[in-house]
Amino acid sequence: MQLYFSPLACSLASRITFYEVGARVTFSEVDTREQRVLDGGSYLEVNPLGMVPALRTDDGQILSESAAVLQYLADAYPQAELAPREGLARTRLQQWLSFIGTELHKGLFVPLLDERAPAAMKEYVLTKAPKLLGHVDRALAGREYLLERFSVADAYLTAVLNWSRATPVQLGQWPNAAAYLDRMSTRPSVAKALTEELELWVRQQAKRKQA
Repeated sequence: MQLYFSPLACSLASRITFYEVGARVTFSEVDTREQRVLDGGSYLEVNPLGMVPALRTDDGQILSESAAVLQYLADAYPQAELAPREGLARTRLQQWLSFIGTELHKGLFVPLLDERAPAAMKEYVLTKAPKLLGHVDRALAGREYLLERFSVADAYLTAVLNWSRATPVQLGQWPNAAAYLDRMSTRPSVAKALTEELELWVRQQAKRKQA
């Protein structure tokens, strides 16, 4: 398979998942500002929306959207047990993936990270943080993971909560969520993915300053 990603973007969750399942994969870095794949070609030819992640499957199909890509990978490698197979447990997974993707990813952190977003918008968005992160904090009280064991929802939540370090969000206000991020950051798959993508992100920022 081939994963199109941008360093420390939400595609980090897919990288974590690949390391969890131990599958062979080609990583193709994308410059989302210029909409190009660094090893050649227009990224818009891969994903017309220009967003990461995008996954090229072994049979050449292109999948996009983190929730879809993560569930596809979990189902493709069931031995890793990264997603419940059916029933209410699977629905709970989808519930968390939907919440992370809509409320935290797009609703909270994307506006805060957007350099072009007006200051007033960012101030308004920050008022949503207590409700949204409070929900996560309560869900993690006395729990190690969102579900009964590590799942693709944890990979996604880790990638998104990691953005708090680059925003005014003070995650320490929600001790269960803060402890969760610290704990997940030491998990081998997460630590490896974070280390690799941080190095790529630093390199990317240096090139942009030189341009």
